[in-house]
Amino acid sequence: MRLTRYTDYALRLLMFLGTHPDELCTIQQIAGVYGISKNHLMKIAYQLGQAGYVETLRGRGGGLRLAKPPSHIRVGDVIRVTEEDLDLVECFNKDRNSCVITKACRLQGVLSEALDAYLAVLDGYSLEDLISDDTALMKIFAGLPGAQASAPLR
Repeated sequence: MRLTRYTDYALRLLMFLGTHPDELCTIQQIAGVYGISKNHLMKIAYQLGQAGYVETLRGRGGGLRLAKPPSHIRVGDVIRVTEEDLDLVECFNKDRNSCVITKACRLQGVLSEALDAYLAVLDGYSLEDLISDDTALMKIFAGLPGAQASAPLR
């Protein structure tokens, strides 16, 4: 199982916002810190906003912040929202399945069980678990190009 870059960036965006709880962060700031495309990050922020993870404030002085506490953002849920396709093999998608052995194959059941276990592990972790008491992460954020000198991190 491999997550898309889109999901990776979504998790990184949430981690950044989670370590900056008392400030509005801009797409430009976050893109600069991570060295990623501002346009790509805008799409991700929009989707995370639609899903209720990120609050976006437009206009001068606007920016992004978490829409809920980090402890209420489950990693598994974010992955389900941001990954377009969790079909590990063709037969997971009934509309596109053309595998001739589907009726007799046991692989689908094994892979389905593995995917469920994978997501169950991720459901056991929240954004809070990824960012709490992580001074090393916060120091990295503070020292990266694009980081703004602002309110102290958690």
